[in-house]
Amino acid sequence: MATVTLTGLLNKAAAEFPNRRALSVSGKFDLTHVQLKHLIDHAASLLVASGILPGDVVALTFPNTVELVIMFLAVIRCRATAAPLNSAYTAEEFEFYLSDSESKILLIPGEGIKAAEAAASKLNIPLVSAILPDENSKMTLSSNPDSNLDSVHQLVNDPADVSLFLHTSGTTSRPKGVPLTQLNLGTSVLNIKSVYELTESDSTVIVLPLFHVHGLLAGLLSSLVSGASVTLPAAGRFSASTFWTDMIKYNATWYTAVPTIHQIILDRHESKPEAEYPKLRFIRSCSASLAPSILERLEAAFGAPVLEAYAMTEASHLMASNPLPSSGPHKAGAVGKPVGQEMAILNEQGEVQPPNSNGEVCIRGLNVTKGYKNNPEANKSAFQFGWFHTGDIGYFDSDGYLHLVGRIKELINRGGEKISPIEVDAVLLGHPNVAQAVAFGVPDEKYGEEINCAVIPREGVSLEEADITQYCKKNLASFKVPKKVFITDSLPKTATGKIQRRIVAEHFLAQVSAAKVPKFGA
Repeated sequence: MATVTLTGLLNKAAAEFPNRRALSVSGKFDLTHVQLKHLIDHAASLLVASGILPGDVVALTFPNTVELVIMFLAVIRCRATAAPLNSAYTAEEFEFYLSDSESKILLIPGEGIKAAEAAASKLNIPLVSAILPDENSKMTLSSNPDSNLDSVHQLVNDPADVSLFLHTSGTTSRPKGVPLTQLNLGTSVLNIKSVYELTESDSTVIVLPLFHVHGLLAGLLSSLVSGASVTLPAAGRFSASTFWTDMIKYNATWYTAVPTIHQIILDRHESKPEAEYPKLRFIRSCSASLAPSILERLEAAFGAPVLEAYAMTEASHLMASNPLPSSGPHKAGAVGKPVGQEMAILNEQGEVQPPNSNGEVCIRGLNVTKGYKNNPEANKSAFQFGWFHTGDIGYFDSDGYLHLVGRIKELINRGGEKISPIEVDAVLLGHPNVAQAVAFGVPDEKYGEEINCAVIPREGVSLEEADITQYCKKNLASFKVPKKVFITDSLPKTATGKIQRRIVAEHFLAQVSAAKVPKFGA
């Protein structure tokens, strides 16, 4: 197992399934696995000719385009480290990520990205645009280097090569740099392929950004190493109006998304249903807690099992998942069983907890990063007792399924009572007129912390704070009922569609009083 590389797995798929479709841009062009391999090798030769050496960091910022896929895989093919960045960042954010990753060059689309260009210019980082004109062309770089494929064929990818450099979401502190190796990535995609039984017959449409592990590992790379096919939306990002058209056209068998996107897909289904839906093997949900009521609605609407999973950047994405129906039941409210790694629930002394006892979820395996970049303090706390500590509180039930209670730093401590905001979310989303909801803790003079929540009503419905409060009183213990309910039409989200309670709390408390904005994190 320790000899696994992501590049090796991709080459194997290209050899086994050379003429099967690998990558499509909706309505524009299709590439087979062998075409994709040739494009990657050629692009890697251009990078080598541009002076990129093994271990160099190459930043990339693109929408979800074919250029991003090819250049990402070309960077790691020449033993360099890819650092994909969100193209919606501000110039200041680009500056932070480019300097923190110590990027040697920045790859951008032909049309350019002004904020990225400004940051690169300030940091004296060379800018190179990358374009694939059509499916019969090769990648062209604006730096116009010469191609020498021998330079790439002589490079042998090593399991220890750092291939991907990402940052954590920074929920409680400054984002931490996470280096992931060829072995980490190769192990993770094999875990994903295994649990979902992905084969060359599978097809998916990418709805999540590829600068994040969910879309990159679970959607794109696990498909490619399986000989399966992937479709990128024509717009370069998720669009509810084209999603099912693409799913039907490209014979999709599954898709993976965050709960907010599942809710958008559901809302569209209820307001503008399609004439028909494809027969899906499964629907996958990850990156945030999926309320059981949403899971039930998804299954009823699209006739496929909805498998909730649990993942994080430091684990190269997947840690646990509900199984396919042929391998066991999937449980609403649980994130399934560990996949391809050891997992334990530990108390503060590092002792393994029995079933149904809460503790910190800890993991170890070949998919787990060796440590954060230049951050000995974070590494010391994250790797205690020989395990990687996720920062999540959870428990295993008697069947071995993991249930998450919340982030250690997000549990609401109301006068000594520890309340899981995930539990409150699930109740709020059970209200028939609620489309989205999030519970969060706020400072309180009497109890230390109190519960508030923000709620988005379903389209065309009028909701009052009293409606929500009354519903919560029927379905929650009195100390868990939110003291204040914010009725709103939008919630602040991260670029990957995640809702971070800290940001939501700051957003809504700022509306009430600037003096009451809590001070979170460092």
